[in-house]
Amino acid sequence: MTSEFAVAVHGLVYLNQRQITTSSEELASNVCTNPARVRKVMAKLKKAGIIATKEGLEGGYHLIGDPDTINLKQICDALDVAFVSSSWKSGDENNPCMVASGMSGVMDEIYGELNDLCRDRMEQITIKDIHEKLIRNRLII
Repeated sequence: MTSEFAVAVHGLVYLNQRQITTSSEELASNVCTNPARVRKVMAKLKKAGIIATKEGLEGGYHLIGDPDTINLKQICDALDVAFVSSSWKSGDENNPCMVASGMSGVMDEIYGELNDLCRDRMEQITIKDIHEKLIRNRLII
């Protein structure tokens, strides 16, 4: 998983809290990152139909969906998030040893199953859920 996911979720919860069109600069300030990074992430969310943009002096981003129906799986899909992956694989498919030749395939299956489990769980969590959790924890003023 990349930090883009955290930027996206934070940004969407903030947009839900604000209920107004919000600039990338304001979002970046709240997320504690730079506006270019926010714009990159928000472009993917816009393409997925989760947010919309407004041009001009009063421009920025706003939610177009109901925060009660926008779930974390939709965000994962928009950002092409992989929860579990490996950039390196052990063994060699051409090795005559059963373990060496089969391990990378078995591990890929396990990673795939874990990703499916994570996506299933993410589908159960909405932007509204996170917002309400923050309210319960008295973190939103």
